[in-house]
Amino acid sequence: MRIIKAPHSYQEDIRKSRFLAQAVYLSSAQQAPELIAQLSTANVSHNCWAWRCGEQYRFNDDGEPSGTAGRPILAAIENQQFDQVLVVVTRWYGGIQLGTGGLARAYGGCATQVLQTAASEVLVPRITLVGHCPYAYLDIFKVRLADAGAVLNSEIFDAEGALLQLAVPVAQVAALQDILSQATRGASVLHEVTLP
Repeated sequence: MRIIKAPHSYQEDIRKSRFLAQAVYLSSAQQAPELIAQLSTANVSHNCWAWRCGEQYRFNDDGEPSGTAGRPILAAIENQQFDQVLVVVTRWYGGIQLGTGGLARAYGGCATQVLQTAASEVLVPRITLVGHCPYAYLDIFKVRLADAGAVLNSEIFDAEGALLQLAVPVAQVAALQDILSQATRGASVLHEVTLP
């Protein structure tokens, strides 16, 4: 799966109707209504949208014939293998009827174009780990974290070192566990934590 790195837009005129597709990162399903409101344009023919965030998804035709806008936008998200993304396609009606097939092609095509041209990256599944690292090994362990593609979420310092909370790519967990354990002769280990 891919995620969008920055908001992106794409515009196209199709048989005198103007279509503006906007794609943004969606961190959670709860954020969707606010983002849809921000990206929607007042006094236009239609603001159609779709989003996917993990296993959750929604779409809306905003007055277009059923199945001609929201579903094709969602299909574009799925076909381009995106997750955690919201796409709004705004239409300014130009006076020429596109028909249901034409509408589906226009909305789906604009959504595909905005996703294909957006800056994106592969979504790396990560798990949250916590562990204590003594000061003597902290600098070298942080270098190893970066090499492994891990993200340091927080560090709390104490007299002996730092308690680290990390987001670690699943494929790198065993290697980082081994590095910390060897450096501290088994005194420090990483533990998985579940966040609310």
